[in-house]
Amino acid sequence: MKRVTNKLSAVSFPRLCSSWLLVGIALRAMPHREDRERGDVPGWVMITLMSAILVAGLLAIATPALGDLFNQAMSKVGK
Repeated sequence: MKRVTNKLSAVSFPRLCSSWLLVGIALRAMPHREDRERGDVPGWVMITLMSAILVAGLLAIATPALGDLFNQAMSKVGK
């Protein structure tokens, strides 16, 4: 059997180095653990609920039209 060796190609090595460089820059840019804010939990809850209500409203309006569209497409395929 042939022996397979793992070698970094000329393309993959610069990519690997650049990705580690970006990780290092991102880690240095992050504030220390005690400096981080915990975030606005009620704001995120409100955004999530508003998004869910918007999706439910759009589904309620669009469901009959999408059902008719599907039925028309299936009737054309069946011919």
